[in-house]
Amino acid sequence: MSGIDADVIVVGAGIAGLRCAAALRLRGLTVRVLEADAVPGGRIRTDVIDGFRCDRGFQLLNPSYPAVKRHVDVDALDLRVAGRGVRIVDDSGDARTIADPTRHPRLLPETVRSAFGVGLLRPCAVAGAVRWALPAVGPVRRLATAPDAALADDWDRLGLRGPLRDSLLAPFLSGVLADGIGDTSDRYVRLVLRSFLLATPGVPNAGMQAFPEQLARTAGVDIAYSTRVEEITDGADPSVRTADGAVLRSRAVVVATDSVDAATLTASATSPMRGLSTWWFEADGLASDTFLRVSGVGGVVVNTAEMSSIAAGYAPPGKTLVQATTLLDDTGPAPETQVRAELDRLWGTTTASWRVITRHDIRRALPRQEPGTPLRRPLQVGERLVFAGDHRDTPSIQGALVSGGRAAARVARLIA
Repeated sequence: MSGIDADVIVVGAGIAGLRCAAALRLRGLTVRVLEADAVPGGRIRTDVIDGFRCDRGFQLLNPSYPAVKRHVDVDALDLRVAGRGVRIVDDSGDARTIADPTRHPRLLPETVRSAFGVGLLRPCAVAGAVRWALPAVGPVRRLATAPDAALADDWDRLGLRGPLRDSLLAPFLSGVLADGIGDTSDRYVRLVLRSFLLATPGVPNAGMQAFPEQLARTAGVDIAYSTRVEEITDGADPSVRTADGAVLRSRAVVVATDSVDAATLTASATSPMRGLSTWWFEADGLASDTFLRVSGVGGVVVNTAEMSSIAAGYAPPGKTLVQATTLLDDTGPAPETQVRAELDRLWGTTTASWRVITRHDIRRALPRQEPGTPLRRPLQVGERLVFAGDHRDTPSIQGALVSGGRAAARVARLIA
């Protein structure tokens, strides 16, 4: 076809878009990626402020994801892993450690004491937790077709109540899912649990943005940054119009934005998004700690971690960087006074001298995964228009990578 700018135009240089572009190039197709931001990564971005690396939203990369193993050079990212476990902090500020004894054998006595001290080992709750977790260790195909319900409802059905639920599972998962009420698909949560059981997540020592930057370097395609797409025209001869008025033609268009922008550009129904706020503090008075901390008694802070202990590259030498994550809804971010008060308890020290480096309010942090949502959804939404993104597969890095590859295969069949 003459007069085209590329065989395929990909809108968005996030994880799904970059993976899609790389897969299309390997199929011998010409690709042009249009990205509204000045750098690749979409929601994965790292701001460097005064020598501190502050990811836009607390994020971790799980090296156990099959698509990460297949498409990412994890060794080149210099991944630094967090402690495999959590510290649960009660209302008096006592921190109890629950650690994986296979990774932290020296913490086994403390873990046993903590489990009994917090009341995690109540027989009925433990039995319910085992019944809930078992599908996560089975075949993924069986998990994908299992009956689904809201997470909280399924925990109720299985008798998973008490401290094991309220002080450990719910606080930990609320930050992972951006869900404070337990209405996320239980089937999806079990898939998340599976990934945590297989490996310990971590961060690149240079910040999470190193991950999409690696994908962009290895994609081998033309990426036009600071280029916002305002309109897509579908049909046998699809095109996109950018904010500067340029019209680019192709044989197919892949929309690899988040679900909100995808819905705007295509008038197709997509998943709504959940929000998170992440506070970044220059801290003092802390001993090195690689474990995530959660509140066993509720609160606005869903988790907090000393990032400079997990990855030294996140802070200048001799400095300490702490992140604190809260849920973000239409009422806006939690008040700083409330966040600091909870951090005082969670870290067992005053945070009055801690400097706020920045706060990231990510209103589109994760697509909502409601009960009954398929783990894999159709990609083609027009004659030559295809979706890619974590709103088509699971809301995760794994889902974005898989969706990008699936979109490339679908496009290749469309224009063959």
